[in-house]
Amino acid sequence: MLVLVAPGQGAQKPGFLTPWLDLPGVTERLTWWSAVCGLDLIHYGTEADEEEIRDTAVAQPLLVAAGLVAAHALFEGIGGATGLAGLPNRIGAVAGHSVGEITAAAAAGVFTDEAAMVLVRRRGLAMAEAASRTETGMAAILGGEQDDVVAHLDKHGLTPANVNGAGQIVAAGTAEQLAALAEDKPEGVRRVVPLKVAGAFHTDHMAPAVAALEALVAGVPVADPRTAYVSNRDGGVVTSGARVIERLVAQVSNPVRWDLCMETFQKLGVTALVEVAPGGTLTGIAKRALPGVTNLALKTPDDLDAARALIEEHAVPALATPAEEELREA
Repeated sequence: MLVLVAPGQGAQKPGFLTPWLDLPGVTERLTWWSAVCGLDLIHYGTEADEEEIRDTAVAQPLLVAAGLVAAHALFEGIGGATGLAGLPNRIGAVAGHSVGEITAAAAAGVFTDEAAMVLVRRRGLAMAEAASRTETGMAAILGGEQDDVVAHLDKHGLTPANVNGAGQIVAAGTAEQLAALAEDKPEGVRRVVPLKVAGAFHTDHMAPAVAALEALVAGVPVADPRTAYVSNRDGGVVTSGARVIERLVAQVSNPVRWDLCMETFQKLGVTALVEVAPGGTLTGIAKRALPGVTNLALKTPDDLDAARALIEEHAVPALATPAEEELREA
């Protein structure tokens, strides 16, 4: 069984969209999405520097657009289907890390690409505005026992904003709290690495952004996922489109439990994992946390043939298995 995953903020690099523009229709698609979300995605994905695309309001739409471009290219023509219509007959589950959940939801048919771009643009702007109120940030903690690390963070008033598994937790909080953590690392931790993000995402600091998104999503047309959708909240399989979008909004101020998502992949019987552009982060975690599972990151169009071959080798129809039924949200 193959899982399709989408990375979150921090995965972007200057110029990473450039090779994708060589594919037929990609420039036109990005031009349309740019108009939809009010952001020049082609400029930011090809010409902008690292500082420009670090901006939360830019990075998030750029990542979702890149992931959807890669997903469309990957599934175009597979099994005779057009675009993502072929996904349910090939992919057993989808999931995304943080903002990647919007990519995953659109790929699974919960809402349209256009709705995804409107939603992610508003999400990025709202989170950037919330982050501007207090100087906050995030830092990756590498090594140590999970329970010990979480307890140590609580001592400093920090939130374990991303519990990624494979010995990686991302702490979030104020600049002062993060400085204290750098001086007082948890026992057994190898390194504390400041992240190039502009706020304490997935914490209470993002509560204003949640309120802004709640006012927006009530009018978004949604459908139930076409394949198993694994949620960052608790690793549960969510089968209602309405519940997917509710969780997407609430997740902005709640920790990402990627470790639990990977546990669900295992329970569903994952044998392969493909990460859409800009791939690399989640496949790196999976190599350590999911031994025996084949991983492939879609970094450029040169990776498409290998990804398609992997899909054909590991494809299963997206039908409810006993394991999936047990993991579904009550």
